[in-house]
Amino acid sequence: MSTINLGIIEDDALIQESLNDFFDAQSEIDCVQISSSVEDFLTSIKSLETLPEIILLDINLLGMSGIKGIPLLLNELPKVDIIMLTTFEDNDSIYKALCAGACSYLSKKTPLKKIKEAIEVVSKGGSYMSPSIARKIVNTFAPKQHKSNLLTPRQKEIVAGIVDGKSYKMIASDLFVSIDTVRTHIKNIYKTLEINSKAELIRKSYDNEL
Repeated sequence: MSTINLGIIEDDALIQESLNDFFDAQSEIDCVQISSSVEDFLTSIKSLETLPEIILLDINLLGMSGIKGIPLLLNELPKVDIIMLTTFEDNDSIYKALCAGACSYLSKKTPLKKIKEAIEVVSKGGSYMSPSIARKIVNTFAPKQHKSNLLTPRQKEIVAGIVDGKSYKMIASDLFVSIDTVRTHIKNIYKTLEINSKAELIRKSYDNEL
């Protein structure tokens, strides 16, 4: 197996040291550049004889963020593969990083041996995600359960009454229940649908979201 030339952009000195010490002991991986910022990395690689093939990139960095730096890195190194290595595991960060051009996304909780495995997979043309990240991506594209399926038949009747413009008193009369019972159902409906007002409920109905 040929040597994989690696670049690291990470501003935490302890993590830098940990990664550097680990990869120094790996004959298959040569760490050619470590920088604390995208800006410094772009400046430093101009003087390198051997350019990185893969970059481990953090998001929260000195200067510009890792995500904003991805296009600049790819512009300078069109063939480089970028692996995000970050504490950020929110959907927005994952989506923006992958859309910007990162091929893989790892949590900083990932063991060093797994990070090495990810680098090896990416060097062969693959992509690698931490299990928690992969689950988030799968959930994003999985068919969403229709919210109305979570409502009971009685709650659906109450929603229909509200959409028809009926008052709580009229709905209570139609369904032979007390106004307090209607109010309790309404409260539970709002919680289930994750809304806060009658207007939102009616809008969802008009938009065929119920």
